[in-house]
Amino acid sequence: MATAASPYPASEQRPNVPSASVRLPAVADYEQVDREIIATLRPTLGWFALLATAILCLLIGISAWTYQIYSGLGVAGYNPPVMWGVYIITFVFWIGIGHAGTLISAILYLFRAGFRTSIYRCAEAMTVFAVMTAGLFPILHLGRPWKFFWLIPYPNWRLIWPQFKSPLVWDVFAILTYFTVSSTFLYIGLIPDIATMRDRETNPVRKAIYSALSLGWRNSDREWRHFTRAYLFLAAFSTPLVLSVHSVVSFDFAMALTPGWHATIFPPYFVAGAIFSGMGMVFTIIIPIRKFFKLQHYVTLNDLDAAAKMTLFTSLIVGLAYLTEFQIAWLSGNKYEQQYFWNRVFGQWAWAAWIMIICNMVLPMSLFSQKLRRNPSWLWILSLFINLGMWFERFVIVVPSLSHEFEPWQWTTYAPTWVDYSILLGSFGWFFMWFLLFCKQLPIMAISELKEVVPPKRKHPHPEEFEHSRDEGIAHPQVTGEHELPGGLGAAGGGTH
Repeated sequence: MATAASPYPASEQRPNVPSASVRLPAVADYEQVDREIIATLRPTLGWFALLATAILCLLIGISAWTYQIYSGLGVAGYNPPVMWGVYIITFVFWIGIGHAGTLISAILYLFRAGFRTSIYRCAEAMTVFAVMTAGLFPILHLGRPWKFFWLIPYPNWRLIWPQFKSPLVWDVFAILTYFTVSSTFLYIGLIPDIATMRDRETNPVRKAIYSALSLGWRNSDREWRHFTRAYLFLAAFSTPLVLSVHSVVSFDFAMALTPGWHATIFPPYFVAGAIFSGMGMVFTIIIPIRKFFKLQHYVTLNDLDAAAKMTLFTSLIVGLAYLTEFQIAWLSGNKYEQQYFWNRVFGQWAWAAWIMIICNMVLPMSLFSQKLRRNPSWLWILSLFINLGMWFERFVIVVPSLSHEFEPWQWTTYAPTWVDYSILLGSFGWFFMWFLLFCKQLPIMAISELKEVVPPKRKHPHPEEFEHSRDEGIAHPQVTGEHELPGGLGAAGGGTH
């Protein structure tokens, strides 16, 4: 039977190492969670500098778009038959990242993945803003963008109905449907956290806004019962919706007879690529947040390790899809398909294809090393290569196919102009502007779910729990009566049988 033992000296305290039973050993209580997560909402000089940079990038993109409206789409670098360029490439890039966020959150919630807790809010917010960014590009792609509402079926005096065979119309419905569901999913998960902020807020205006957004949340058992059911329903509903909507985006290409596009592998290929690119963007965002806000004891190395394994798994699927495309072209006996894939890897567009292969297949193989999976600096650098590689994947899908179709006299090249690059830069400014504003208005980590993995304080813990904690070397200050250390670990240690 366990007995109380003398405390360990301070020099022998266990480090901040999570275990199966204690996920966040450096987090002592619920008050610490509230205090540290809400502290991230205070604006800093660095935040203002990043926001100013994002707005500057956005203004560059707006200026280029204004010039394009005045001069026409010819300034965008289109070279018939390559009439899909940077705009459609970037549309698919952002819609992939957008689909990944909710897919990561919903699927990991359904499977009760523990590492989801600290990263899912970031992924869900990323989803909403990425879909908002992607939704701009079908409009940018229009010759008369002020007529974008013609894509929506509504009674009108022209007696004209949208062409439902057009992928552009499919994209409108895909974006609107997914934006609605992902925004609802994000908002429902935010309600308990907004109520926490409402209770701690002293500014009357902000308190009134939080009170309205929290929908009168009082933290009752009845409210939590309805909340968990609603959240489970939305997670179960979002998962097949994301799969189907991103499959619709892949049909933009697969329904055409263009070499390299007409393949049934595109829907699963696009979904795997979306999860892969989404994990890359999650690393790009969450690792700096973890560093600059000193949240290493919430986003632990175990969490990064598990997320890196998921990234590695999706990288292998994407790599398999690349190889399967070549096998299909080889076995098909279709000379147009064979010439296209040869041209992709060894011909005109080899430079882009090899950037894609190196960034998406070769570099992620480093994640087989546990040391690199648990190295935040390498994960962040790798995430930048993944983002680059996934953009070039969409480039390789769009441009080589259109520039090397059936007739040799149609074969051409494509070179983006400064307008394309400026609008691409503006899209990143638009995305990060909204994300930075979100970071300072609402918690970037789920306060309520973090509390679920923090052991509550008990006056008399269960004997078996106390015995296990002593074996693990984890302190129980609420039992020994000792004060807590700054790292969240108690001053008392475990003992022996």
